[in-house]
Amino acid sequence: MAIRLNDTDSDAAAPSVATTVVPLPVGESPADRREAPYRARRAAIEARLAAAATAPPRELPGLYLAVAREALDSLTEEPREPQLLNYAGLGLHELGARETAAELFEAALRLDPQLPFAARNLGQSRARKGPRPKLPPAVLAQLRGLEETGRHVASQARPAAGLTLSLCMIVRDEEAMLARALNAAREAVDEIVIVDTGSRDRTVEIARSFGANVIERDWTGSFADARNAGFDAASGDWLLFLDADEVLDPADAPLLRELTGRVWREAFYLVETNHTGELGDGTAVTHNALRVFRNRPEYRFEGRVHEQIAHRLPTGLPERIEPTAIRVDHYGYLGVVRDAKEKSRRNIELLRAQLEEAGGSTFLHFNLGSEYAAAGDARSACEEFERAWTLLADDPGRRERPFVPSLTVRSTKALRFCGRLGEAEARALEGLAMFSDLTDLVFERALVAAAQGEPDRAASLFEDCLARGDAPSRLSPTVGCGGFLALVRLAELEAARGDIERAEGLLRRCLREHPAYLGTVLPLAAAMLRRGEEPAEVVAQIEGGVADLTPSVRFMLATALYEAGEAEAAEPLYAAVVDAQPSNGGARLALAETLLSTRRYEEAAAAAAVVTDEDAFADLAARSELFARVLAGMPTEEARTRAARRGLAAAELELFSAWAALAPYPSLDPALAKSLATMLEALLRVQEFEAFEALLPALAATGLPGRRRHDLLAEIYLRRGFLDSAADEWIAAVEEDGPDPASLSGLARVAAARGLTEDAEMFEQSARELASSSI
Repeated sequence: MAIRLNDTDSDAAAPSVATTVVPLPVGESPADRREAPYRARRAAIEARLAAAATAPPRELPGLYLAVAREALDSLTEEPREPQLLNYAGLGLHELGARETAAELFEAALRLDPQLPFAARNLGQSRARKGPRPKLPPAVLAQLRGLEETGRHVASQARPAAGLTLSLCMIVRDEEAMLARALNAAREAVDEIVIVDTGSRDRTVEIARSFGANVIERDWTGSFADARNAGFDAASGDWLLFLDADEVLDPADAPLLRELTGRVWREAFYLVETNHTGELGDGTAVTHNALRVFRNRPEYRFEGRVHEQIAHRLPTGLPERIEPTAIRVDHYGYLGVVRDAKEKSRRNIELLRAQLEEAGGSTFLHFNLGSEYAAAGDARSACEEFERAWTLLADDPGRRERPFVPSLTVRSTKALRFCGRLGEAEARALEGLAMFSDLTDLVFERALVAAAQGEPDRAASLFEDCLARGDAPSRLSPTVGCGGFLALVRLAELEAARGDIERAEGLLRRCLREHPAYLGTVLPLAAAMLRRGEEPAEVVAQIEGGVADLTPSVRFMLATALYEAGEAEAAEPLYAAVVDAQPSNGGARLALAETLLSTRRYEEAAAAAAVVTDEDAFADLAARSELFARVLAGMPTEEARTRAARRGLAAAELELFSAWAALAPYPSLDPALAKSLATMLEALLRVQEFEAFEALLPALAATGLPGRRRHDLLAEIYLRRGFLDSAADEWIAAVEEDGPDPASLSGLARVAAARGLTEDAEMFEQSARELASSSI
């Protein structure tokens, strides 16, 4: 009789009940030494099960007797071991003691309902009828005693009662978030321990109002030191650690309390959702976060930042760590990009210090790469990820490291960002060989194919993403790679290939299937407007399709309308966002720009003026305010002072002063040419022609070369539909500096816009000939 070792072996070789054998590598940590007896017994049991797969029939009773005896000897000492209960039931079942075996399988499932094969084994034990197999007298004599032991062990195999849970946090200046986090967790824990590293606000007061044991200590530059101080002070049997911006889902608090009885585990993963987005309801990344573990002295963190504890847990015993469905929402990634970059710069400094102190490691270089990526430094991120990947090659346990799926995806993405497309494709394939269900890597392959100019292959890969769905949370996937993100990317591909109808259909499908994903709103609204849908109908359809009419929905709807030239329809939507989120500088700036487009200059200036100096959009708002004040004929002195405080260059302030006073322009910094071009085009858009003529000489004052100045103006005129003026500028460039490919190509575009096909072809041919002759 053969033992079924895993779920892929042929059923022809399977016994009446099944098990699974997992290799048990030898560890050297305190946790591994503590688990050594369990590990040895389990290894001995699985060795006998493996031997039974090929043993002659006469040897099977002795092997199964040894399996049952080995498992029950261990269970007599500690009956709460689901894996051993299953093994004991397996041995007794094969010896014909099916009622006792069923009790053991039931006990295993009572502790761990997801235990592999246990439910199937129980069903087969209950279903199998007939007499016991004929056993040797020596085996039969021992079997009766083992049955009695088995029944007793099964009756004792229940979760422990009365164990306690301590919540541990480290905080600093968290008065805005702390109460929400503590209120969500307080009913699930027995003790709250908070380490404060120097708060200057009401954080400590709030913590004590929840009955927390507050430990005040100086910040040492190490997150691990601070966390461990809290763990050392905790008295609970189990520890839960959260940050102040992490909120336990209230519905899951009772489930968290239940975990304390599962003493056959050493740690638990919770499902953490990292919310991102400027407006507070954007996209998200979900992953399994190791947040609950036994309170043992050896379970302590290491690392100044991105501190880790998983390597302290028992290795090679997956049954000691359980993934749960308990949810935690993390709001620490919300807010403006500037704040995220400042946080990344701080973390980079801490990680660099750790690198100097302890040397490099795969995990350390992974974290450095992640922080560089968050700071927008793709090249440095790629270098660090490559160092991590090189070190990973020598790690035999790399598939089991929780961060490796993320490293694989992020390193692939960094290679793509750096233009190393062939290497990115190879990395994705290498990663899929390790993690075949990691949809994020298929998504990256699709992006690589699109960048390589292979839209058909890209579309096929995005379809594969949709067929797969999102990767499991244990692989820390980006939510949507197997759903809404793939649909939106596929729609972009179809639009680029000219199939606008299919693109809009995909976006509508995305809104229908994923109404909570807001990234569909802008491209779908834009597609509907391009098709000629009335603005009011666009707003009505999308507002009726989303799961929740949030400020983000209104913001993106307004942006689609504004970009389609429907500023009047956009204005009330932007105003609604500002009403809901008064501190949202981006929304206030968008409202100001919309009011400018409708020539409501005083209102635009007022909207821009209230953006705070600390806001990420402060400098842009200052420029918009000055622009509006000049057009309205309002005083600019106070606004210039505000703009200087917000970082506008002195040369730009001088430009606004001269424009407002209709004075001659001084020599201006050539770097202002881009801002000037934006302002000039805005004036044409609102048909402020006198103001345009007054500002136009400033472009010459920048010292921009004549050909470049003519080309810049011609492009503005062409975009705004002033074809004669665009032609005049390109003709002037040719007359002053001679023909060049850009000017001739520009004249071809003007001719095409006028419907002069032959003239357009003539100019384009001349441009090509001139370009080829200059090579």
